[in-house]
Amino acid sequence: MSLRISPSTFSQITMQGQTTPTITSQKVAVIGAGVSGLVAARELHQEGHQVVVFEQNNKIGGTWAYEPNTDSDLLSLDPSRTIVHTSLYESLRTNLPREAMGFRAYPFIAKEEDKLRDPRRFPGHREVLHYLEDFVSEFGLSELIRFETEVVHIEFMEQRKCAVRSRTKDGNVDNEVFNAVVVCNGHHTVPNVAEVPGIDVWPGKQIHSHNYRVPNPFSEKVVVLVGGSYSAFDISREIAGVAKEVHVASRYITNANPTKQLGYDNLWLHSMIESAHEDGTLIFQDESSVVVDVILHCTGYKFDFPFLDRDVVTVDDNRVGLLYQHIFPPKLAPWLSFVGLTWKFATFPLYEVQSKWVAGILSGKISLPTQDEMILDVEAFYLKFEADGVPKRYTHNIWDYQFKYYDWLAAQCRILPIEEWRNQMYAATGMNMNVRPETYRDEWEDQNLILQAHDEFLQYYMLSLDKGNKIKIFSPLC
Repeated sequence: MSLRISPSTFSQITMQGQTTPTITSQKVAVIGAGVSGLVAARELHQEGHQVVVFEQNNKIGGTWAYEPNTDSDLLSLDPSRTIVHTSLYESLRTNLPREAMGFRAYPFIAKEEDKLRDPRRFPGHREVLHYLEDFVSEFGLSELIRFETEVVHIEFMEQRKCAVRSRTKDGNVDNEVFNAVVVCNGHHTVPNVAEVPGIDVWPGKQIHSHNYRVPNPFSEKVVVLVGGSYSAFDISREIAGVAKEVHVASRYITNANPTKQLGYDNLWLHSMIESAHEDGTLIFQDESSVVVDVILHCTGYKFDFPFLDRDVVTVDDNRVGLLYQHIFPPKLAPWLSFVGLTWKFATFPLYEVQSKWVAGILSGKISLPTQDEMILDVEAFYLKFEADGVPKRYTHNIWDYQFKYYDWLAAQCRILPIEEWRNQMYAATGMNMNVRPETYRDEWEDQNLILQAHDEFLQYYMLSLDKGNKIKIFSPLC
């Protein structure tokens, strides 16, 4: 089932009958026009702030703006390489359904009447970019964005001011003072590469998934993918269609022997690589060995903030710190914040509520704890990590408390917690992924949740028509 109401219908409604407290308007710089930057710009603008978005590319979307070209260094380690700021591959489809993936203030509804759009429930990446373009158009965000303008340095001045130095594509440098900076530069540009003993003498080719686009270059090759997450799963299966052999090495696998994957004659799952050798052999921890042509690293990314001095925040084993609630450095709050560092959650609605919290704090509607209280909170969080033996690199992985974290932010913003149907849809999708790993994007059994989602979208819309008001369709977010 698809709801045939244009998303633009939803966004036309403004809440009436609510008293608006006096707010302070700040001049705010947003770095990046990807998902987090766009929704941050929208929330800040809605709150009455003066917003400037700096985007170094010539279009919005961040990693959702597909580019067939890749970094000049396929392992993305050479600092002088030509950098491409997207990690999408040609065939990528979302691993969340559009109902649960979209912003709460702007549902991700299929536009079935438009033949150029992708109406599938788990659409391809181009549909997501179209959705973001619709979002920008709906809320008039394009006039806030300075395209082809890179932020090269941020200086924190006295009287809580930030000097932002930017450089255009033409090389023109500008310095501008802001009251606050929101960092939304994403984390899919600086790849993390697995360390393999002996790799210096191994004669094969290495590539990071950041630079993977299509499977053709792997035809008749023996390929090892390193990684155990979604990209490794999808890419390994796509490459298996053309490669001679595909072997996936994952730290999550402890089996004594390699496991052939169901439905494939040339795809095996292994424990991690133990060592690499001059004759092209890779030996795995399960003691099996393979002569390999290519290693494809599906090993994630590193946080990188080249425009910030190192004493502003630290990045230690991919822990960005100190950050209160993954967003505010206590010593610089609220004039510096980060939206979009958290992972293992549906990013769009989470970045939306993070942005709403930042916007409300900057306007004075919401208060932060004292600097000392925030520091103590972060230190207690880190101590729990150490006590549980969890590596620092998982600091911003919120999988175990994702809904509790979202609802805490929602309570701070005085909005309703995340919808129950959305919670259940995340769970149902995860279960379906386990049961139907190859076909979960096209076969599912949570139609009742789809109906609940569409019914909620429709109820808000009909309520607005019935009252004759201009209320925003997602009044819980107002």
